[in-house]
Amino acid sequence: MTEKKLIYLLSKAKRSQSKLAFSTLSERNKILEFLKENLLSRAKEILKENQKDLKRMDPKSPKYDRLLLNEKRIKDMVKGIEEIIKLKDPLGKILEKRKLKNGLLLEKISVPLGTVAVIYESRPNVTIEISSICLKAGNAVVLKGGEEAERSNKILVALIKEALEKANFSKDLVLRIPERERDLIKVILKAKEFVDLIIPRGGKGLIDFVRENSLVPTIETGAGVCHIFVDKEADLKIATKIVINAKVSRPSVCNALDTLILHYKISKTFLKELAKEIKNYKVEILADKESYKILKNLNYPFLKRAKATDFGKEFLSLRMSIKTVKDEREAIDFINHYTTGHSEAIITQDKKMAEQFLKEVDAGCVFHNTSTRFSDGGCFGMGGEIGISTQKFCVRGPMGMEAVTTYKWIIRGEGQIRV
Repeated sequence: MTEKKLIYLLSKAKRSQSKLAFSTLSERNKILEFLKENLLSRAKEILKENQKDLKRMDPKSPKYDRLLLNEKRIKDMVKGIEEIIKLKDPLGKILEKRKLKNGLLLEKISVPLGTVAVIYESRPNVTIEISSICLKAGNAVVLKGGEEAERSNKILVALIKEALEKANFSKDLVLRIPERERDLIKVILKAKEFVDLIIPRGGKGLIDFVRENSLVPTIETGAGVCHIFVDKEADLKIATKIVINAKVSRPSVCNALDTLILHYKISKTFLKELAKEIKNYKVEILADKESYKILKNLNYPFLKRAKATDFGKEFLSLRMSIKTVKDEREAIDFINHYTTGHSEAIITQDKKMAEQFLKEVDAGCVFHNTSTRFSDGGCFGMGGEIGISTQKFCVRGPMGMEAVTTYKWIIRGEGQIRV
């Protein structure tokens, strides 16, 4: 695709968006109903194309699991669409209303952003998730996936376009940028006439590149260095269950545990319990001086000494680091130093300590006595997510439909003039 053609397609997406913006909720939901039917009826084709992508990737790569589609994951995509269909209309909501002394009536009303571009890696289910949310919120969407998911994304976007046409909307509302044509990212970043928002959803390198080069407003998402602090007042059985879930249930995603922080008073007892179970998953532990001694005496088989660079690191695999602290203050300060603002957790029965942690830890999602794996738009009742914002301005944490809407002021008068 040439730069000139991309600009032309972006202009078509922008023109097509106005009809969607003024459509009814039932008309937009009809798109999602057709998409849901397409996913179910064409599941075998989707899996066949996904297998072609998987054959080009090393099964040991952390991205392999993120790329993988199967029947369950397709059903999960359908379930996500069903949840989005159930959600109330994000458009046309009166967010604020008041009458001025001069008689002017002001209304603040939600409207679509316009055209949302998302640059993402590996996970083809994100193609469906992003498109469903953006379309229901009245937006055109530009998709630039990673080249490892080229065939999977191609068929999924084709099914979205079919659903749009069945619902009497333009297929130009969804634009897929060829995955291998990386240079076109620079064109999107400069296309402020046609693109209203860019969301990079991936690793630190991608996010940094977009932030440093974009003329279009951006929302940073994705990179998650997640910590769990096991306090001296923790229920260690609960803590063991949560730590294992956060680390092994799906280690390749951004809300998986990266660094375990232990109060020194319970470190020996807790690591004895944790090591029994977590070794079954062959989790490699990069341990600080104190935890290394304990795990070495326990003959933990997948053990290494932690280096300074093993903290503040997103592993996306069956690896994690351990830091031992003398008290809660050191734990909070450590997290605030290394956090990417994604998801952090404390395990404790001390309610006062929990409230201090929840208040002082600076992240989009902060948890008490539960797993960081719940940082997810679906788990939060959003049906899915555009991404998890790690910034503070505009939106933070899991981003649903409201994140891709804005508002405008409607002012009604009866001839008033300003004097």
